[in-house]
Parts: sequence; structure tokens; C-alpha cells
Amino acid sequence: MALINFQNSLFLVSLSFCSLPVLYLLYSIFRALSTPLRGIPGPFLARFTRFWKLKEIYKGHFEKTNVKLHRKYGPIVRIAPNEYSIDDPDAVKIIYGLGSQFIKSPWYIAAGSADKHPPADLFTDRNPTRHAATRRKVASAYSMTNLAQLEPFVDECSSLLRKRFTEFADQKRTIDMGHWMQCYAFDVIGEITVAKRFGFLDTGEDLDGIMLGIHRYLIHCAHVGVYSEFHRPISKLMRLIRGSGGDSAFVDFTQSQLQERLANMDIEKIESKGDFLSKLLSLHADKPEKVTMADVFMACMTNIGAGSDTTGLSLSAVIYYLCKNPEVMRKLREEIDGLAKKGEISDPVTHGQAQNMPYLQAVLKEALRMHPATGLPLGRVVPEGGAVISGKMFPAGAVVGVNSWVAHANTNVFGLDASVLSVGYHGPLSFSTSRSQWGLGCSSGI
Repeated sequence: MALINFQNSLFLVSLSFCSLPVLYLLYSIFRALSTPLRGIPGPFLARFTRFWKLKEIYKGHFEKTNVKLHRKYGPIVRIAPNEYSIDDPDAVKIIYGLGSQFIKSPWYIAAGSADKHPPADLFTDRNPTRHAATRRKVASAYSMTNLAQLEPFVDECSSLLRKRFTEFADQKRTIDMGHWMQCYAFDVIGEITVAKRFGFLDTGEDLDGIMLGIHRYLIHCAHVGVYSEFHRPISKLMRLIRGSGGDSAFVDFTQSQLQERLANMDIEKIESKGDFLSKLLSLHADKPEKVTMADVFMACMTNIGAGSDTTGLSLSAVIYYLCKNPEVMRKLREEIDGLAKKGEISDPVTHGQAQNMPYLQAVLKEALRMHPATGLPLGRVVPEGGAVISGKMFPAGAVVGVNSWVAHANTNVFGLDASVLSVGYHGPLSFSTSRSQWGLGCSSGI
């Protein structure tokens, strides 16, 4: 009798496990047929499961697939059961504009800490009220006046990069431009954030696996963000398998610079170095109850973590398109040489001088249009009451987003040749849309 009961129990457990996929399939079919957005087109599999989106991201060219889908289906495309990609310039202000009630999608959970009670940071915080409060604490450090004061830090790294490139040219060495642009971006951001370079430009090597750590982090965000509910267990598993590596080195660098500054801090000369850390510590000294040391640390971490990869990628895109378009390169050199002969630019060129170089500005904007730094839609959750986007009513809870690659390939904005580099034509137009790759409104940059 006991054996029979055991066999019956085993059968029931097995039946339960076997029925789970069937139940999930039935639920997916019911959800796909019952949603008021069932008429929105898109890949067949995306109607039932997020796996289609994960598969396309894993292939490594989701941004190109996203553009093709909009050219096939129109301004609204389904990319997951409850997620929609939008290709409509007017939708940008609705979703991301100042005062928008659209909060960040669950994708951002995978970009944050895997701790049970993760600290809030400007990039991953999904609470708009808390995000706004955190941003206000450090907003003054990001003012244009303060940013202009950081230019000498950039010049120092630019001089070192030019020295390295001159050495490579003399040796007739082939170099990985993407790698060196990331080395440059890391050292620049280290300088402007904590007044100290990481040291990547000295050797060109990945110090302490920091670059690898950032690369793994971004892959984790892209893939696990699709199923963000598994972020914590997957993060813990991967940490057990390969250790902290570059992630730890990255945090350790920021912590060590903060501790060193605190140990040698002179309150009266707290801003003497002029970097972000000095300005943040000054804010902390003025109002320690408002700007805590945790706020100072997280702001520095966000600077370094979010800025290095996107900056390196954007610089690489500019150089790539210049090399691929020698006529554009020739015209840019003509502008530089002409202004240099007139004594209107210095060496190095200042930010103010660069703003008065129209062809350079057109080149930069067009390169960013052709190759934005982000390749996924910046997902936002439709707020209570729903919202009308591109003529369609979206209910509360639906996830919508604009992919910079899609926005920058919009033929209604950039013409039928939107997929072709055209500095003279697209330069002025791209100004209004190229910023979308960094975010807009309350999520601009951070």
C-alpha cells in the first residue's frame, strides 16, 4: 500500500511539472487574443513570448532588426507580448518629455545591483520621485559652467592619445581603434570624475579586467533585462562561477579615490582640483544631511560606469565614418586647416571653438545619427489612464519605447536616403534627434 501511495504521489508530481508548459502556453495564447493591442503587427513569436526578443538580442544585431521591422510594419511594432517599439518623432515627447509619468521599464532592474535591497542610482532607479530628488542633489555639478571647467582634464588625455598614435604611425602598426577609443574614454572619465586616470592610455591593456567587467555587465543587462525577474539568481550564479573580476576592480578604484580624497581633504580648498568628486564633496560639506557620502559614491560610479563605453563607442563611430568617407575627411581637414591659418582655433581646439566649426559639428551629429551608442528601445511603462501614442491607445502597464537606431533611420525626418551618410543634408536635422541616444527629459543622460 505504501508503495502504491508513493507511486501515485510521484505520478501527480510528474503530471504537475509536465502540465506547467501547457498551462503557460494556454495563458500566452489567451493573453495574445484578449489584449486590446492584439491588432499591432510584429513577429509571430513575439506575440506569445519574450524569447523572440532575447533571441534577436543574442544574435547581436537587434538594432538592425528593429529598423527592418518598422519598415515592414509601420510606426508601431510588437517586440514582446506587452512591449512595443515606436517610430514616431511626436512620441518622444510623450514618452520621455519633462513631466512625463512614464516610468522606466523592468529592463532596468537587470542593470542595477543584485542585492536584496539595492541602493538607488540615477541610471536604474525606476521610482520617478526618488530619481528626481537624487538628481536635484547633484544637478549643479553637471551644469554647463562646471562642465566647461573640466576641459583641461580632457586635454591632458587627448595629448597622451595623440602621442600614442604618433608612436604607432612611426612603427607602422595596425591598431584596434575601438579598443583605444575606450582606453581614452576610461582615462578621460577617470580624470574628470576623480582627477586620476585609470592608466589605460599608458599601456593599452585592460587593467584589472575592468573593460571585461564592463563588457560582461552590458551583456548581462541586454540579455537578462528581457527576463529581469531572474536578475538576482543569475547574477549570484555568475559571480560564483567567475568571481567579481573587473566589477570589483571598478568599484575598488572609485572607493580608493574617494577614501584618499577624504583622508587628505582640506575643507577650505575642497574644490581645488575642480573634478566631479571635488564638487560633490563640496555639496556634501554644505549640506551633509541632503547630499550623503553614499550619494557622492553613487554619482561617481554612475559617471564612470555609464560614460566610458558609450563615449568610446561614439568616438569610434566618428572615426569609422570619416575613414569610410574620404571626401568628408578632406572637407573636415580643410575646415580645420583654414581656421588654424586664421588663428581662430588653438591646439588643442577648445570646446567653445569647436562649437563654431559647422562642418565638424555636422560630422559629429551625422556619425551619432548613423551609429547611436544604444541599440535597444529605452522602455517605459504606460501610466494609469493609458496614453495615445502615434494614434493608438495604449493601456496602463504596456511597455513602449523608442530605439535611437529606429528614430535616426526615419525616412520622414531624414529622407529616403536615411541609411546613407550625408553630412551636408542630415547635419542640421540630426541635432534634434541625436540626443535621444542619451535619453530625454527627466532621463536625459542620467
